[in-house]
Amino acid sequence: MSKSWKYLTTQEVEKKLSSDSSLQLIDVRNPDEYEDGHIPGSKLIPLPELPARIHEIDQNREVIFICRSGNRSGKACEYLNQLGYSNLNNMVGGMLAWTGKQERN
Repeated sequence: MSKSWKYLTTQEVEKKLSSDSSLQLIDVRNPDEYEDGHIPGSKLIPLPELPARIHEIDQNREVIFICRSGNRSGKACEYLNQLGYSNLNNMVGGMLAWTGKQERN
């Protein structure tokens, strides 16, 4: 199966967030990483939990996966791509490169 996801820079993600309220932001880091700082509106689904929580992702809406550096989010894109999902994006550089707003728990 061919790759059908895009790589977005953090700047591209910020731009998309400002113009599209229907985006799904899925953070696949661990809970402690998420609590230290995450993009407002993002949903935490740690990568190991993704298979059991796949039903929480709307197949009809664009998804942006986020992690620390872009590695785990790439694996999430690959997994959903294999299941037939489209409109998938991997935020390159992850939270290490993110300069936008963050929330902390």
